[in-house]
Amino acid sequence: MSTAATTAPPPPSRGASGAPTRAAIPDGPGRWIVQGRVVEMPVVVRDASSAAVTWLVPSAPARRLVPAGLEVVEVLPGRTLFSLAAIDYRDNDLGDYGEVSMAFFVRRAGERATLPVPWLGDAIDFLRGGLATWIWKLPVDQSFTCDAGSGVWGFPKSVERIEFEDAGALRTCRLDMDGRRVLALSVPRGGTRTLPDAPMTTFTEIDGRLHRTTFTSGSSEVGFSLGGATLELGAHPIADELRSLGLPRRALLCVWMGRQHARFDAPVPA
Repeated sequence: MSTAATTAPPPPSRGASGAPTRAAIPDGPGRWIVQGRVVEMPVVVRDASSAAVTWLVPSAPARRLVPAGLEVVEVLPGRTLFSLAAIDYRDNDLGDYGEVSMAFFVRRAGERATLPVPWLGDAIDFLRGGLATWIWKLPVDQSFTCDAGSGVWGFPKSVERIEFEDAGALRTCRLDMDGRRVLALSVPRGGTRTLPDAPMTTFTEIDGRLHRTTFTSGSSEVGFSLGGATLELGAHPIADELRSLGLPRRALLCVWMGRQHARFDAPVPA
């Protein structure tokens, strides 16, 4: 199986004044108009597969990529968590498309772990799925989901070339931007476990203001592995930023979700 987008990101649409226009136009509570179509909350993902890999990375370079008002979560002194996920959406209100998520685990500035023990409390919250994320980059391979994601939630989406390839027990995702390879990620696939629906939170910025989006996600055909991922970085500025995080290196955790579903609510000011 493979999916790909070969188009470059379209320029922002512009009104008569030459100023960029919004990709999503509010149309009442929980409703937006995107490319002439109505997007209503919650947005439902009925079927997807995803491969997510988490690494321990240095906190200092990670802080440069996280906005004011958020703090990266340290699970060891000077070490935080970075996640790279490749998602193949097969049945989604926003379309059937590919996506690559590059995210850090964060808290609001001043918030503390559920268990008030330095590092251990944050590690426990991570294992319980209790940490929020800040998505640094979120390339996709279709324009509608790009406009909806950026216009409604403030997600940092752009339209890029994404390819998936399944070979034996591995799923490989390749991401190209600006005609150059950014990364290739290979992750073990397959599993028999089930993850029950669980609430999660991600932060974005809309018009310069921090917002919080809650969503619920679960999956069957789930597999876990310690390490096991292979990451190759190309010659692109985003690849160089990933190198500044010490990547590629051995992964902390890989999670395969073969039949994932989710529901996304509207963003609210954080």
